[in-house]
Amino acid sequence: MPTEFPYATHLDIRYPPLEVVDVPALIDAVRDKWYNQTLVKVNDSVVRLGVIQGEYHWHKHDDLDEFFYVVEGKFLIDLSERTVELRERQGFVVPKGVVHRTRAPERAVILMVEGAGIVPTGD
Repeated sequence: MPTEFPYATHLDIRYPPLEVVDVPALIDAVRDKWYNQTLVKVNDSVVRLGVIQGEYHWHKHDDLDEFFYVVEGKFLIDLSERTVELRERQGFVVPKGVVHRTRAPERAVILMVEGAGIVPTGD
C-alpha cells in the first residue's frame, strides 16, 4: 500500500508543446505549503515547479538524477554528510541513489528537471 504524504503533487503535464508556460500565474495561485506541478515534458524529462515551505522527507531515486534551480527564496538540500544551501539563481544536481531531504525555512520557488519516470516521493 503506498504511503500518503502531505504534499500537493500534480504529475499531469500542465502545458503542451507550443504553449506559453505562465509560471507567475501558477505561483500566485498556490495556497499549499508544499506544491509540486509538472509544467512540461521535454524529450524523456519533465520540468516541475515547486512552491514550498517546510521539510520534505528523506528519500532517494535509484535510477535518475534530479536538478534543482531556485527562482525565489532560499532552498536547502540535506545530504548524509552536509547541507547544500541554494539561493536565487543557483542550481544543484542530486545524483541517482543519493539519499537527500529538501527544505525551505521560508516560502521558496524552485524548478526541478528530472526524468519523466521519477517518483517525487522517492523509490
